[in-house]
Amino acid sequence: MKFLKVLVAIIAILIIIFLVGGLFLPKTYSVSRTTVINAPDSVIYKNIADFNQFTKWNPWSKMEPSAKVTVSGPVAQPGQLYAWEGKETGTGQMKIVKAEPSKLVDIELKFIKPFESVADTKFEIQPEGTGQKVTWTMSGENNLISKWMCVFVSMDKMIGKDFESGLQSLKEKSEKGE
Repeated sequence: MKFLKVLVAIIAILIIIFLVGGLFLPKTYSVSRTTVINAPDSVIYKNIADFNQFTKWNPWSKMEPSAKVTVSGPVAQPGQLYAWEGKETGTGQMKIVKAEPSKLVDIELKFIKPFESVADTKFEIQPEGTGQKVTWTMSGENNLISKWMCVFVSMDKMIGKDFESGLQSLKEKSEKGE
């Protein structure tokens, strides 16, 4: 009986630590990567804003080419939707919420499986020297579980390399004039 009381007390203390500790962990996250692409801003913009082109360079399409992908809605305009379902990449969708030709694509990113979350993803294109500086940013709010996950592995470490790989592929595709 004494063992059971001790076990219940330990579990209660761990739950309190989990809940109270979560209050002090970061509420939001942001991951951002930048590259300079020597191509016209219109070509870069088309490769980002047209989800039919996006599938050709984004790192997750390369990770799981067999994932089921559907693209619908007005091309490169608010409302265009990119949905995916895969074994490795999970299930989710992206929807363009704002598009400024050759300057900005703002996307609402929803992860459905394995974990539900919503993020704001932006691609900004700005002139830099003879090229275009492209900045890819994803930001969102951490729920209690993701707050604790980030104690062990930050969002930057989880997806930063994917952003770098994706930007490199975008650069190669855009500089070829595709």
